Formats: sequence, structure tokens, C-alpha cells
Amino acid sequence: MRRVRYDSPGGPLFVEEAPAPEPGPDELLVRCEAVGVTLPVVRKVTEAAEPVPLGGEIAGEVVAVGADVTGFRAGDRVTGLCFGHGYADFALLRQAMASPVPETASAADAVALVRSGLVALGALTAARPEPGETVLVTAAASGVGHLAVQLAKARGAARVVGAVSDPAKAAFVRSLGADAVVAYTDESWGEPVDHVLDAVGGDLLTPALAALAPGGRLVAYSSGGGTIQAYDLLVGAKSVIGFQMARMARDEPALYERWREELWRYLATGTLRPAVHGEFALEDAAQAHEVIETRSNRGKVILRPRGGPI
Repeated sequence: MRRVRYDSPGGPLFVEEAPAPEPGPDELLVRCEAVGVTLPVVRKVTEAAEPVPLGGEIAGEVVAVGADVTGFRAGDRVTGLCFGHGYADFALLRQAMASPVPETASAADAVALVRSGLVALGALTAARPEPGETVLVTAAASGVGHLAVQLAKARGAARVVGAVSDPAKAAFVRSLGADAVVAYTDESWGEPVDHVLDAVGGDLLTPALAALAPGGRLVAYSSGGGTIQAYDLLVGAKSVIGFQMARMARDEPALYERWREELWRYLATGTLRPAVHGEFALEDAAQAHEVIETRSNRGKVILRPRGGPI
């Protein structure tokens, strides 16, 4: 089979031939039809001290299962988060991370929806918005952000604002249902909001916090770091909550499963419309990473392995 890897931090991505992996006792071997490209994985290529496997969201057909797997069998269509080599024709998926893909959903839908959708839904739930309140979403055109905009509307937000790095993304974000779109560089982000879902971090935390109304709540789920001044919280009685999807998957599996089912329902009813910015062959993984690095995507960026015989 083919897989993508790199030899040194920041080094070029390349495709190599490798044996298909054998599933462990609780693992599924999946023939990959679609692989999601995410910012955390892209950052690992440049920031990790040593080369790491390029994992991430995968969707495809189960071709083999481990001895302890009970919920899946060969021929099932699944999606989930791969912690090993995911940029590959075949990848391993832990049973606990696997979700069945409905017949009506494509592999691209599955990759665009489930993991990114879980992060979006989890961050929104952490904000605890009431119907009729207002929500601002940073990185609103991203794989997670474009779903968060739609979910905020679906859960009754009276007004949803999308914040983007490039004003050229405004039309796309409005097409998702956003009532307003602001650029990060705008002097003002408009009327204060009750909640901010922040996927960017860093220097953007300051204007994101300033966008909150008194008593507002910011949910930080970015891997980009950043610092908040305590005084900025005190003067407006504002609060900040951190959200991490990995912890939820590990510590609250029942809630994790309910969220997955909710996302599939939203897809089936047309409430959620996952957008795919582009599809790239494994050989073009570097181009896919560049789209994410330059934050030029509108929706999900996907790799399309060939997924031939083992």
C-alpha cells in the first residue's frame, strides 16, 4: 500500500510503499476512501521534535477486524480518528473511535462531518447558549468553524457572527446562515455577543474576548495557545472555558456517541451541510497542507487514497 510520511521536522512530504498494517485486538483495518486534513496534524509536521505518523480523520470500508472487535465486521463503512498512519490506502482505527456511516452519507460527508462536527458541537455545548442568545465563531470558514456556524443556528441562536482571516470568505460564511461576517483586522467586530467559539487562539484571543458582552463566555478549543489578561475577565465578568475533544472521547463515551448520532440526524434532515474545499491525491498531500497553512480553505480539505487491494 501507499502512505505519506516525512523524514525530518518541516521536511517535505512524500509517498512510500509500505505493508498494510495488521489490526490489533481492538482495531479495525480500514480501506481509506477519504482522509481529513486538519490544522493540528499540519502543525505537527513543522513543530514536532521528531517525525510523527500523519493521522487524522478517515472514512472507508472495513476489510479486517481484531480478535476483540464485536461491533463491526468486514464490509462495514466507518469513520473515525486514526492515531497512526492515516494518510494511507489502509489505516487502523480503534473500535472505540469508530462510527458507522449511514448508507445515505458519502465518505466525504463522513470525514467532513463527524470529527470536525463533534468538535464544533462539543465547543458549542460547552458554551451553554440559551435559545435567542448570540454566538461568534472564529475561523468560521474552516472545517470545524463552518459546521459550528450551522449548529449555532440549529440550536436556536438569534444571531450568529462569523469571524474570518480574509474578507473574501464572507460570502461562503453567509451562505452557511451567518447573520454577519467580520474580518480579524476590523477595528470593531460589531455588537457584543453572548458567546465566542474560538479555534484560532494566539493574538486573536484579545479581540475575541473584547467581542463578548458582559457576563459572556469564550470557549477556547485551539491548539494555537495564547494569553488572556485577568483584568479583561474581571471588568466584564467574562469567563473562558477550554474544550478538548480527546478528553470527551476518552472520559465520556456515552455523550460522545450521543453527539455522533445527533450529527447524523442533522445531516439526514439537511440541517447540516458539510462543505468540501478540495480533494487531493496522496501524492498531493503537500498542496493540501498548504491550503490549511495559508487558511485559504472554505470547508474541509480531503485526501483521496486509491484504496486498492491489500
